[in-house]
Amino acid sequence: MYRTNTCGELNMHNTGQDVILCGWVQKSRDLGGMTFVDLRDRYGITQLVFNMETNKEICEKARKLGREFVVQAIGKVRERSNKNLKMSTGDIEIEVNELNILNRSEIPPFTIEEETDGGEELRMKYRYLDLRRTTVKNNILLRHKVSQEVRKYMDSIGFIEVETPILIKSTPEGARDFVVPSRMQPGTFYALPQSPQTLKQLLMVAGFDKYFQIVKCFRDEDLRADRQPEFSQIDCEMSFVERDDILNTFEGLARYLFKQIKGIEFKEPFLRISYCEAMEFYGTDKPDLRFGMRFTDLSGSVKGHNFAVFDTSEYIGGICSENCSEYTRKQIDELTEFVKRPQIGAKGLIYLRYNVDGTLKSSVDKFYSQEDLKKWADIMNAKPGDLILVLAGDKKKTLTALSELRLEMGNRLGLRTKDKFFPLWIVDFPLLEWDEELKRFYAMHHPFTSPVPEDLPLMTTDPGKVRANAYDLVINGVEIGGGSIRIHDAAVQKSMFKVLGFSDEEANEQFGFLLNAFKFGAPPHGGIAFGFDRLVAMFGGQDSIRDFIAFPKNNSGRDVMLDTPSQISNKQLDELQLIIGGKNKKKLL
Repeated sequence: MYRTNTCGELNMHNTGQDVILCGWVQKSRDLGGMTFVDLRDRYGITQLVFNMETNKEICEKARKLGREFVVQAIGKVRERSNKNLKMSTGDIEIEVNELNILNRSEIPPFTIEEETDGGEELRMKYRYLDLRRTTVKNNILLRHKVSQEVRKYMDSIGFIEVETPILIKSTPEGARDFVVPSRMQPGTFYALPQSPQTLKQLLMVAGFDKYFQIVKCFRDEDLRADRQPEFSQIDCEMSFVERDDILNTFEGLARYLFKQIKGIEFKEPFLRISYCEAMEFYGTDKPDLRFGMRFTDLSGSVKGHNFAVFDTSEYIGGICSENCSEYTRKQIDELTEFVKRPQIGAKGLIYLRYNVDGTLKSSVDKFYSQEDLKKWADIMNAKPGDLILVLAGDKKKTLTALSELRLEMGNRLGLRTKDKFFPLWIVDFPLLEWDEELKRFYAMHHPFTSPVPEDLPLMTTDPGKVRANAYDLVINGVEIGGGSIRIHDAAVQKSMFKVLGFSDEEANEQFGFLLNAFKFGAPPHGGIAFGFDRLVAMFGGQDSIRDFIAFPKNNSGRDVMLDTPSQISNKQLDELQLIIGGKNKKKLL
């Protein structure tokens, strides 16, 4: 056999044993009469020792080893004289009596260490080398562990895992589809699934009342730290359920994963707040509640003092940061510049410093007396030592800007620590959103999301006020999962399509397969999808999902390792009967 043990398992109990190890050379140290080599595999690192006096030939061979050479070492386990407490194998070393080079390596383009000298693009190009680094390797191992625990839990509560197709039908709404041309049916296209939404609903019609899968999804959209063009979901659906059934079931999954992966147990039920409440008090539908600074609406309390900014604003809102009264003017100026950035769009920032001696200092002192400012402080429940920050303007834009300011203060004050978790459910989203430019409604989630039952009459009279029977699981300001109770009634579905502007023919063309299935007895059903990559990254204490995916794309959607997307040959284009447009048009032969 190539090896009897791995590089991460030997300890003092193995002293005196003859072993065979295989792995990659992490580093080598030549100390004259002795040479030490750190041998690495995915399980850990073990030190090899070569002695010039006892085995000159093998020692000289060891001195010629380069980084990342693949070697086999045969020898005896012995106690180390200079133990390394940072290594699991740090109490022992291998006195090597036979060394075999299994494969040589060129000099790597970057050091394969925790603190590497390789930039991100370089490491992406040589991803197979980057994966050898302990940090990245552990991320992939964490991903494996989470996936196994998900399957274990879902199986324990009666769910079955069913695979759904990757080549499906393109449907409107949502993000752009990735499309795949069909050679056998020229001029037609498959789409890669943005999610298995309609397919899992068909499984409910088929009678598989508890379905899940960890599935690849594809969306052609702009990328960021927590997005990739291909990503994984924990996709789930249940029949004969109402909203609370879904929330309780998958809150159970989240609790189980936190306990198994992080050793954290939540004693209280997850908080549930409405979409409207989240927007009003945090300016976002995914609030980070690891800290406070809930918004206070000052609109009805601060007008009428000849301060034009307030008097002409639709909305005036503030946050209170505790124990920040010693914030300097420079720091406040930095915050002002932060909120004035184009992506945030506030015109300015008003501050009120509640000094520890009880006096108040504000950027609008000339318009407001100490008594007036004290009223502000009282409304916001501020106490001496606190700092109040206020924004004003159009309500929607100001709430968004105030949300960004709140998060920035959370960062500055160290309140968004990676070892603290606050999960909550957001419920009662709007069913529809209005596109002012196109003068039409779009489904906020998808066209099969059920309205809240009591809002059904509004579908024909005031559809913009209809709430969706939908929910998101938010943890630390990140949307980890989202879903809804689905429409299973043909009349309600027809009403939904009508509001969205679909004719009967268009609805049938796009979704006929599902609508036909619903004619044969669709049960009440609903589901949820967890962002698997985001979940694993959160457990790993990072914001970016990229290092938790074995072979990710960069921010431009390119795989720089495979050098793709790339052009295909004219022969392939001919087979697909495609012409590529643009200046360098490829024509059919």
